[in-house]
Amino acid sequence: MGNLFGRKKQSRVTEQDRAILQLKQQRDKLRQYQKRVTQQLERERALARQLLRDGRKERAKLLLKKKRYREQLLDRTENQISSLEAMVQSIEFTQIEMKVMEGLQVGNECLNKMHQVMSIEEVERILDETQEAVEYQRQIDELLAGNFTQEDEDAILEELNAITQEQIELPEVPSEPLPDINPEAPAKARSRQAELVAAS
Repeated sequence: MGNLFGRKKQSRVTEQDRAILQLKQQRDKLRQYQKRVTQQLERERALARQLLRDGRKERAKLLLKKKRYREQLLDRTENQISSLEAMVQSIEFTQIEMKVMEGLQVGNECLNKMHQVMSIEEVERILDETQEAVEYQRQIDELLAGNFTQEDEDAILEELNAITQEQIELPEVPSEPLPDINPEAPAKARSRQAELVAAS
């Protein structure tokens, strides 16, 4: 009924996740089996001692053969557990590798799109323009800072010598006599200002 009004939700659990889960469950079952066999081995060893005390040597020997068979089963079980754990690790690492590959693929697609937007010729043009602008700015900075080359210094000295060699034109001096300045007029103006300041 839940699917009646909505879409069926996609599970996030992948086939690899299910496989890993089954492998881990099998590993856990084998470990439980190992514990049971280990406990049985301890009981059988104790029972074999008891049989030897009671003088039932053949029965004790048969029990020890059975014990030896179970120890071999334990060794095989341990090998199977190791194989299962190796398989789980391989699957998990492969999943990580797949995610890395997906990331690399997305990055590669992104780079390709960026390369389509900017061609090599466009980048070279921009770099050339940038280099020209940097060089131009450096020249301006050198001129403003006074860092002149020897050629610039020589050109400046030449221009200075040329200017000093030219005849400098001075303004003409007036031939008429200068008007006399009345020394009392400024004194009257000063006394008038002092009166105004004192009155205020």
